[in-house]
Amino acid sequence: MFSTLVETTPWPQQAASRTALGPFSGCADARCIAELTAQGRLLVVITAQTSAALALERELPFFLDRPCEILVFPDWETLPYDNFSPHQDIISERLHTLYRLPTLTEGILIVPVPTLMHRLCPTEYIAGSSLVLKTGQTLDVEQFRGNLQRNGYNNVETVYEHGEFALRGSLLDVFPMGSELPFRIDLLDNQIDSLRTFEPESQRTVAKVAAINLLPAREYPLEKSAVRRFQLNWYDSFDVDHDQCPTYLDVSAGRSPGGCEYYLPLFFEECATLFDYCRRTVP
Repeated sequence: MFSTLVETTPWPQQAASRTALGPFSGCADARCIAELTAQGRLLVVITAQTSAALALERELPFFLDRPCEILVFPDWETLPYDNFSPHQDIISERLHTLYRLPTLTEGILIVPVPTLMHRLCPTEYIAGSSLVLKTGQTLDVEQFRGNLQRNGYNNVETVYEHGEFALRGSLLDVFPMGSELPFRIDLLDNQIDSLRTFEPESQRTVAKVAAINLLPAREYPLEKSAVRRFQLNWYDSFDVDHDQCPTYLDVSAGRSPGGCEYYLPLFFEECATLFDYCRRTVP
């Protein structure tokens, strides 16, 4: 029904023009989007606000006639230049989406238009900061712990949230960004003996896995070269007393202050848009 309506509706032929269907009532828009999905194609759905994106995420599986991966790129849900960072679960979902998009050949991407306007870290940052661990692999624990901390993971006694890790003897618990459950790495000397998921509330094992994928814990780096780039870009962007700016002082010391996400462009030579992540998947 909707697919026929869309096929007979002319697409805009020039800039500053548009074609519109609707308005639809109820969840008819979700039904229309479901009919537009096709194999071998990524469908990007842009909503007016976050609540509409979340509603579509809930409604679409009901109307889809075949399994289809649905990704949502959520908003940070913080005010610009606030002293609060987004919740770790939000950052985890964003990083998971950015990691999946370049290799996604078909599916649905839902993004609110205010979120679409944000500049993002370059595509190579996500790919270059990711790490795959497999059973039987040799692992230098101290080096691995240092890598986790450099990528924004917090060393805690017990792992409960995304972006945390804990080392207890031969056991290493880590809750990777983009993962539904944390992982328990059982070491035998310097070799990975087993990989298991576990429930963060009860700390009980759920299942064994063959490999895990570790994404960075934040959308910007804090290595020395990135901090130096941040400082130089800060000088060019703000005419202030740098020694009186807590954000500048924290980043210069290698720390990640609250609300640092809004200074993300200062960490990179060039930023990307969400469409840069989708570019490889567009036929």
